[in-house]
Amino acid sequence: MYKHTINIRVRYAETDKMGYVYYGNYATYFEVGRVELLRSLGISYRKLEEKGILLPVVNLNVDYIKPAFYDDNLTLETVLTNIPGVKIVFDYKLKRGVEVLSKAQTTLVFLNADSGRPVKCPEEILIALAKL
Repeated sequence: MYKHTINIRVRYAETDKMGYVYYGNYATYFEVGRVELLRSLGISYRKLEEKGILLPVVNLNVDYIKPAFYDDNLTLETVLTNIPGVKIVFDYKLKRGVEVLSKAQTTLVFLNADSGRPVKCPEEILIALAKL
C-alpha cells in the first residue's frame, strides 16, 4: 500500500449555485491526486504518454458524504493498495480537517497508444513501488 496526500483549496469557479463544490469537479480532484501520487514515485504521466502508454479511466465510484464549499482547504488522500497489472486502482478520501467529505475509487487501464490494446504495467512503475 502506498499513500500520498495533497491539499486542495476550493476555487469559486468550482462551486455551483448552492455554493457546493459541483459534483463533477471531484473527478478532477481525484485526477490531481493520482498524478501527484505517481509523480511522488518519480513517474510522469507525460513521459508515460511519450512512451506510448495511455491510462484511461474505465471506472469511477464516488460516495458524496458532505459538501465542500468555496475556500475550503481540503486534504486529498490517494492510496494505491495493490501492485498494478493491466489495471491500476486508486482509492481516495477527501477531507476537511478530520471530517470525511467524499470517498472514491478509480480504475484505469494501461493501453498501448498505437494499438489501443491493454498492456501490462510499465516496469518503471513496478520498480518504483518495489523500492517502498
